[in-house]
Amino acid sequence: MTQRVLTAAIGEYPHTAALADTPTLRLDRATIKPINMAFAPMVRELRFDVCEMAIATFLMAKEAGIPITLLPAVMAERYQEGALVCPKDSPIQGPADLKGKRVGVRAYSQTTGMWLRGVLADSHGVPPDSIPWTTFEDAHVPTFRDPPFVTRAAPGSDIAAMLRGGELDAAIFGFEVPEGMRTVFPDPAAAGRDFQARYGFKPVNHLVVVKSELARDAAVMDGLRHIFAASLTTPDALAPAIALAGRFCAAQGLIKQPLTTAQVWS
Repeated sequence: MTQRVLTAAIGEYPHTAALADTPTLRLDRATIKPINMAFAPMVRELRFDVCEMAIATFLMAKEAGIPITLLPAVMAERYQEGALVCPKDSPIQGPADLKGKRVGVRAYSQTTGMWLRGVLADSHGVPPDSIPWTTFEDAHVPTFRDPPFVTRAAPGSDIAAMLRGGELDAAIFGFEVPEGMRTVFPDPAAAGRDFQARYGFKPVNHLVVVKSELARDAAVMDGLRHIFAASLTTPDALAPAIALAGRFCAAQGLIKQPLTTAQVWS
């Protein structure tokens, strides 16, 4: 029996440490750290057969007609509020104080930023265009252009240095709060519980996509479902997260309108 080999870019997590091949399918995994460095090559070049992908990038890519198909396998999910930080001596007391403040984010299309902007608008009365955003790189989808209320930092600028130097009032990082900073949300854990209570799920950051030509092969998809069994869920289970992500993306100008269920899973 011949074993088919697919190229793959998948992050290193406990649930992906030992992805089990099948007798007919094996993943040749590229080592890419951080894994978000794989997203642009995937949507711009279809460089991999199988790739982890941020949900905002996926929705933008599908709208742009890029031939990728979603596999309902969750690679990363988290409450986002701990990623938004400001200097410890900042007058900012909470998220409602961000209106009019200068906030930095790696890219306007970054999924953590998308979820946080949605929370700021829905729960704290701070719409996306009330903040002058500063970004540091392009979106993964090459046709996207930042909205007019977004400014690109000068080449070589560092988001942490700009925050410490007073050029930014707040910024979105990972979950390691830089020295001298504190979270904008006074109690990020409580804010995460508020999100769960309001929307009914933990925000999904990364899923898995497959080249659409491969997704039409039932044997390939069966093999991938076996390989990703530990992370696999169902389209119905993901529906609330994808629907809200679509609404937030559309409200923020990342896509023109939320994708239909048929568009998401085509």
